[in-house]
Amino acid sequence: MVDFQQIAQSFEEAIENREFSVYLQPQYNHSSGALIGAEALVRWISPKHGFISPADFIPALEEMGVIPTLDLYVFEQVCQFLRSCIDSNKALARISVNMSRNDIICEDYIERLDALRKKYDVPTKLIHVELTETAAVAGAQVVIDSIKKLHQLGYTVEMDDFGSGYSSLNVLKDIEFDVLKLDLKFIAGTIGNDRGGTILSSVVRMAKWLKLPVIAEGVETVEQADFLKSVGCDYIQGYLYSKPLPVVEYEKLLAGSSVGVMVPQMNLDHYVDAGKFWNPQSMETLIFSNFVGAAAILEVRNGDDTMEILRVNQKYVREMGMNLSEAEIIGLGLADTLDPESKKLYLETLEKAAATREEQECETWRSICSKTCGNEKMCVRSSIQLIGESKVSRLFYVMVRNVTAEKQAYLGLARQEKNFKAAIEQANMFLWEYTIATKEMRPCFRCQGVLGLPPLIRNYPEPLIENGLFPAEYADMYRDIMHQIDGGAERIEAIIPLTADRIPFHVRYTTEFDENGRPVKAYGSATLVVDK
Repeated sequence: MVDFQQIAQSFEEAIENREFSVYLQPQYNHSSGALIGAEALVRWISPKHGFISPADFIPALEEMGVIPTLDLYVFEQVCQFLRSCIDSNKALARISVNMSRNDIICEDYIERLDALRKKYDVPTKLIHVELTETAAVAGAQVVIDSIKKLHQLGYTVEMDDFGSGYSSLNVLKDIEFDVLKLDLKFIAGTIGNDRGGTILSSVVRMAKWLKLPVIAEGVETVEQADFLKSVGCDYIQGYLYSKPLPVVEYEKLLAGSSVGVMVPQMNLDHYVDAGKFWNPQSMETLIFSNFVGAAAILEVRNGDDTMEILRVNQKYVREMGMNLSEAEIIGLGLADTLDPESKKLYLETLEKAAATREEQECETWRSICSKTCGNEKMCVRSSIQLIGESKVSRLFYVMVRNVTAEKQAYLGLARQEKNFKAAIEQANMFLWEYTIATKEMRPCFRCQGVLGLPPLIRNYPEPLIENGLFPAEYADMYRDIMHQIDGGAERIEAIIPLTADRIPFHVRYTTEFDENGRPVKAYGSATLVVDK
């Protein structure tokens, strides 16, 4: 172990000789598997003393008052790396850099930091600044002024190590952070019990109302990651996905990854009773996730008709269809999907389940909307059981089944549906969604019904060229269109004969981009060309 005096004597020489190396720990969206960014960390490998632990040299450098020098060194290395990626047209993901208490009290630190960014001409959207909770507590007004200055310059500011101190809520109340980094160590040893799960879910709930994305750091197991996802926290950092990597290794990882973006949190859970449903290792969670049908946890506030889906399993996602993810289903808002009559019936069934403490059942119509499939009205049969109650809310366990087809047949809606489809067919329009990173195409229901396409087509458009939907003589033309979309074309239009009958369609594409300007998805349509 290197002592304080050795560190003090070696620091200036270490900076000059570039003995400090930047390591990048990737951050992922656990729902999609996309890499969303990384945190910049520093490692000291000394020719004299070998590897020096950050736990040893960071406190020593803080006491010496030279941490700003090291942090600016790290920041410049990050800027150099990002500039290299930009110049080489390589994959890009934003990087978070740490800002310490010593940096905050350094009068011109932010100006020097931004001068380095300008030197390398790196957009501020590619850099997040992390400020620890303890640093925020240490000098509230100084921190407020510093964050205001960072915001004016265009930086996103993250609150790091949330939960490691004792004034977290006061800090969030007084200081305008943009992202919350949840330190799992603050509930170390408790994520496997009821109280730990309840605390985690409550933190995510609070972040939702503050419209703060949450990154959970220190995630080491699949159970932890899956539990975080089930309560609405998709973004994770930790050894489950990757340890901190040297820049060269991170660059290779980045080149082979699907790069995504962070979005505000959609939902979370909260409850005191029935806590085992928030324990990722409990038998209740095991059954919920694997052995029952499509199921959800629903909270209803006492005194009003506010209904909030807190948690869903994978079978629920599949049962609802519409190519919706867990976060999208949770974010829909159950009450908003119900028509007035169905909402009244659903609330009455909840009340009956609470009063009788027995399972109750109802069928309600819901209007669901997704980017891929548009608007769809479906009938859902819900079996509802009360599992917890407090002074302010009730918690229900709900199993669902999509019975739309059965209901339509029973009510004699088949003819109306046929007429509706005929009207749509008369317009001769088809819609689909194309994910650029994975080359996956998701067709609308009409594409599936009329053209016989499956719900998901991989390696698009090759399967449709092979089956003749795209005539062979126009295959290269269509491949070129997709190549332009992959390359970032915003809009493309063309007249293309489709199907074996060579029927001309007006094909249009509109591309969606992420915060780094990289193409993410394209939305396509095909309309029959009518001679005028």
